[in-house]
Amino acid sequence: MELRGKNVLIVGFERTGEALARFLAGRGARVRVTEKKPAAAFGPRIGKFAALGVDFETGGHRAESFLAADLIVPSPGVPPIAEIRAARDKGVPVLSEIELAYIFLRGRIVGITGSNGKSTTTTLVHAILRDAGLRARLAGNIGTPLVSFVDRSRDDDIYVTEISSFQLEYTERFTPAVAALLNVSENHIDWHGTFESYFAAKKKLITRLGPEGWAVLNRDDARVWALRPETRAGIRGFSRKRPPARGAGVEDGWVVVRDSATERVLPVAAIRLPGAHNLENVLAAAAIGRLLGAAPASMGRTIRAFRGLEHRLEDVLAVRGVRFVNDSKATTVDATLKALASFDRPVVLILGGRGKGGDFAPLRTAVRRRARSVVLVGEAADQIEKALGGVVPVDRAADYRQVVRTAFARARRGDVVLLAPAATSWDMFRDFEERGRTFKREVRRLAAALRPKGERS
Repeated sequence: MELRGKNVLIVGFERTGEALARFLAGRGARVRVTEKKPAAAFGPRIGKFAALGVDFETGGHRAESFLAADLIVPSPGVPPIAEIRAARDKGVPVLSEIELAYIFLRGRIVGITGSNGKSTTTTLVHAILRDAGLRARLAGNIGTPLVSFVDRSRDDDIYVTEISSFQLEYTERFTPAVAALLNVSENHIDWHGTFESYFAAKKKLITRLGPEGWAVLNRDDARVWALRPETRAGIRGFSRKRPPARGAGVEDGWVVVRDSATERVLPVAAIRLPGAHNLENVLAAAAIGRLLGAAPASMGRTIRAFRGLEHRLEDVLAVRGVRFVNDSKATTVDATLKALASFDRPVVLILGGRGKGGDFAPLRTAVRRRARSVVLVGEAADQIEKALGGVVPVDRAADYRQVVRTAFARARRGDVVLLAPAATSWDMFRDFEERGRTFKREVRRLAAALRPKGERS
């Protein structure tokens, strides 16, 4: 693709937008960034890129900029706004950052997607390959934007890339060497419009593969496993219920990988990540690692040492026998159900935020069985309370200080207070990380307030 002299419009100017601006300006494109935020939100960053010849329009989008572009590249998460749709209808190409990177990048790409578990699995695969002595790079939503690697890429690089449905929506040729679909459940309906459209974006990663590629699929997810006839790639499965003929599973209490022979990786009991869903993440990572040449013993050492990520079933601390757990990344109903299933003791569950257009009713049965009570916060509180139908006591909170103190008041010694909101954070916070850190700060503040005078933490 020739970029020199082309009018390229970047929509959104966060981390990926910056990486795109550098890449495109370096290739002689005429780059313009359009942002709905005001210029003041970006401080001196705009000046640095203006010095590279990048133009900016801030405080809102202009339809004429979209129509005048030779190419539009939306940042991940930018919805299909009217300006993008109108330009597409007029024949203006719209490509995601990963598609643009794919055209120029040397090396192999591992693409990992799914409704839940992407970040954990991607990080673990990167660690497995790195510890096995391979030139692995962490890329995509959890790492560095893929396009940032282009100028320094080598043929022996492996880019372990977390990929969202937003990114896949605007791809045409993007085809990794190894593609993994971890699971699929209702998510981002507010963005895609329907579950069918959401799933159609996700499965592009699998159905576009050729015979030289590999698809790693969850055998325990019926929709995912049913994609096998839709790809020409080699198939590797993973399952915590029954070991697939080729792939990764559980046998006699061990994680095993199978191809021509069965090889043990590590005992399931040695995995430090809680929950059945994290066992699935480990199995997916082991299947990918083995495909790319990591030895089972090496993978076992890496998995044994892996403690998970911040905001994913993260232990915060215990306050007077009540354990606080931060799963702020649980922004879907399915993720919240998996978080609840990870505990064998009563839970005080914190729910709420901005909904994604899905149904909260599937929470009802699990909440009735596992939760002592629920604390609601944020825009979706009314919708969630209606969906729960009074199965447990419900409290409301206006902010996270009140959330933490209300949940603690409801809990008993030995209980878990679990932040697993089943909604995004965008009504109150910049992102789920800010929400999780606010929760942790308020837990520590509560612990300090209850500490006897003179006692140090």
